[in-house]
Order: sequence, then structure tokens, then C-alpha cells
Amino acid sequence: MKIARSLRTLLFAAIALAIPASSFAGIFIGISIGVAPPPLPVYAQPAIPGDGYMWTPGYWAWGADGYFWVPGTWVQPPQVGVLWTPGYWGWNNGLYAFNAGYWGPHIGFYGGVNYGFGFGGVGYEGGYWNNGHFAYNTSVNNVSNVHITNVYNKTVINNTTVNHTSFNGGTGGVQAQPTAAQEAAAHENHIQPTAAQVQHVTQAQSNPQLRASVNGGKPAIAATSTPGNFKNAVPAKAAGGQVNTAVYKAAAANGGKLPAGMKDPGSVRPASASASRSVDAPEEHAETPNKAAATEQHPENSAMTAKPAAKPQAQPAARPEAQPAHPQAEPKPQAEPKSQPKPQAEPKPQSEPKAQPKPQAEPKPQPKPQAQPKPQPKPKSQPKPEEHEEKPK
Repeated sequence: MKIARSLRTLLFAAIALAIPASSFAGIFIGISIGVAPPPLPVYAQPAIPGDGYMWTPGYWAWGADGYFWVPGTWVQPPQVGVLWTPGYWGWNNGLYAFNAGYWGPHIGFYGGVNYGFGFGGVGYEGGYWNNGHFAYNTSVNNVSNVHITNVYNKTVINNTTVNHTSFNGGTGGVQAQPTAAQEAAAHENHIQPTAAQVQHVTQAQSNPQLRASVNGGKPAIAATSTPGNFKNAVPAKAAGGQVNTAVYKAAAANGGKLPAGMKDPGSVRPASASASRSVDAPEEHAETPNKAAATEQHPENSAMTAKPAAKPQAQPAARPEAQPAHPQAEPKPQAEPKSQPKPQAEPKPQSEPKAQPKPQAEPKPQPKPQAQPKPQPKPKSQPKPEEHEEKPK
């Protein structure tokens, strides 16, 4: 077992030396994994170290010891005007493959995965380039401890399914397809990850605490202020879902394949909830989910359509429906006129003809008018013609 494990480690190392930096994430292109990556953990974003840094979200990578967490961190871009498109896991025919991230002039497709902090599944709402300087959206970025003047605050609308799924496709994955603009961005000139990013991943892979088989989806180092700065790190507050460490241990020992009798956790649809609310606090990944849809978009980042515009129209539509409910409730007092016949009963001659059509619906009022004429001696002649009238009937 130890010999096989050593050979597998050497194989991974050989492949790593032979491939370009595009697979910096500890994921080796051409390697397919038979178990889904764990859910994204819940963690807070550390404060920005200084002006010019850009946020790169954390993700699960695969190495010789299975899945390990690459902490989110602030990175200096390789040049002015480029944005970071995160990498993502994609499912196909029961296997999972990784698509590496890259720098480019526009945000491309990253599987619809909600990485948080501006990366809500589509595009990027954390900021944009403005005359050679990057403007930060303080509603999704932690820029509280550094004096940065090029900032703004724009509420980001959450209008998608809320969960911590870390891959695209399959039964339990994110169901998203690239748009025409995202496909165009994929064919643009890209810049590979910086040397600091590559070193950051290498350091994460060598840390046993970051392995999913050890931390159970709750890494002790979830995010850092700068690449490789693991000493002053932000720990995860919680795992994004249930993580069976035995499954990931078995997959790591079996070259990325699940042994017989074990079920892929990605084949189960995760619990989720549809939500639509505005998000202003950049505190942690779980409380700032799916920030992709917004009322305004920067063309420098993506060409998304403003879907939430239909939401404000739904509010006035609900008000007119409530207005007719009041006039319908007002006609209820019309039932009170039924008591009006009572004053008409005072003239006795009028009450007698009305008692004729009502004997079927109200039999009780008939004995009352008959009881009143009996004590009167004079109207005795009146009931007699009534008896003659009933006989011909």
C-alpha cells in the first residue's frame, strides 16, 4: 500500500512538472475524479492589505492526498485592466474535471458557482477598472482598515438559489450554462496565474489541515490577507454542508475513484432555498450568497442583463389586488336592510299582504299577525272574508 501510494505521488509530481501553469490549482488536466468536491465552507473575508489588490475566492483542489482547500486571498493582478475568472469543477458522465482560472479583460464562465464576495455565479460585482485604478464595491469587499478613496457602494441583488455547491452539472451540481458573452470571454487572450498564486496553492497542498479528509469541510485556514500568509489566517466558521471524511479518505487512497459500496455525495441534490434580497454586508460567504444579479452592470466585468428589474414591478402589482378586497367587504352592510321590514310591520294592513309571499321562507312571522287581530273585537269581520277567500283556493 505504501509503495503504491509513493508511486502515485511521484506520478502526480511528474505530471505537475510537465504541464503549464494553467493547472496551477493543484488540479492536473486530464485527471478525472469520481467523487464530488465538498461544499464551499462558510468564512469571512479578511481586510484588504492595500490599494490595488483584487480578491480571488477559495475553492477545493485535488492533489495526491485528495481534495484540499485553497484559501481565498487578496492578490495583485499581473497588469492593469484584467479581472480574475475563478476556476470551477464540472461534472460529465459521473466524473468531475477542473477548469482552471485565469486573468482576462472580462469575466468568463465559472460554472455558476457562488463563491461569494462579488462572485455570485455570473460576472463580478466586487469592482471595476476606472482610468487605470480599480474601484471597490464596499458592499461586498472588506476595505474597512485601509484608506482607499476609489470606492463606491452598490447594493447587489441576490436572485438565485442559495446553497454552497462547489461544482457544475449532475444531480447535485449547479445547473448553469455559459452565455454568449461568457463564451466570447473564454476565447480572449488570457494571462496565467501569478507566481504568488502558484506558491499559494503549493503551500495549501502541503498542509494536512486543509485536506477534506481531515477537516470535514471546515478548514482551519479558510482565507488569508495575502498569498501564502497562513499565520494570520481566517478560519472557517462552518462547513457548507455534511462532509463524510471516510468517503474522501477512500477516494484519495483509490486514485480519485470511489470504492464499490460508497455513494458519491454529488449525486444527491443539496438542500437549497430560493431567495431574492439585497445584500450589503461583505462579512462571510454564507451571508452574501449569489451576488451576481444587480440593477446595474459594469461592461468591464460582464454583459449580464438586469433580471431583478422585474422584481420591483411585482410589488405594485400586488397592491391593486389588495384594493378591490376593501370594496368587496363594504357591501356586507347591505344585508342589514333585511331588518327594514320591521318598521313596515307597524301598519297591520301592509303586513298581511307581505305575509303571503313569505310563508315558505319565514313561517314564524305568520302566527304573530294572526295573534294580534284576535284580541280586537272590531276587526272580527275582517278575518271572515279571508276565510271565504281561502275556500275558493
